Amino acid sequence: MDYIKQLIDFILHIDKHLLDLTAQYNDFTYIIIFGIIFCETGLVIMPLLPGDSLLFAAGAICATGALKIEILAPGIFLAAMLGDNVNYFVGKFVGGKLTDSNSKVINKKYLNQTEAFFEKHGGKAIIFARFVPIVRTFAPFVAGAGQMNYGRFILFCLVANSLWVGIFCTAGYVFANNEFVKHNFSLVILGVIFASLLPILFALVKSKMSKKNTV
Repeated sequence: MDYIKQLIDFILHIDKHLLDLTAQYNDFTYIIIFGIIFCETGLVIMPLLPGDSLLFAAGAICATGALKIEILAPGIFLAAMLGDNVNYFVGKFVGGKLTDSNSKVINKKYLNQTEAFFEKHGGKAIIFARFVPIVRTFAPFVAGAGQMNYGRFILFCLVANSLWVGIFCTAGYVFANNEFVKHNFSLVILGVIFASLLPILFALVKSKMSKKNTV
């Protein structure tokens, strides 16, 4: 529970935490951010780390001059690409063992949701999943476990990560000096998280509606 509370506090006040990290660690802050993005993207057991909100907040910090957007954005892109590749090959070579019915390593609920996401969107799920928390962590793993062609996987990843980094980092950088954003940053972060979760909420509602109709 303490971990969850600390994670929630970090996400809601992510701008302040990033400023504190920058003041304490200077350029090493880039490594911390890249590490979080890599873990959220590449480690299938860590789907709850901040993604969209971290990019938005980091972009906003760049607008203050504490970090440089020309270093941050390419670094996050590379971290996300590396995470996608690690996750893909983990799924490809040991996916069967990790998804065994007796295994407690992977949350089966999240895995099933991602597999359903793939069934609906096909290869484009790699692009769509990049904008959906939790699902983006499991998408490369499912792609690898499903033996998706690697060249096709990389192509989708390049497009997905370029859009993801470009949209959220740029949005944070552009709107950082907006008076409403500056004075209501926690609310803005909640809005970013809510918007990211809308596809999952929509899918859950649609699934429950379809179950009622079949009864």
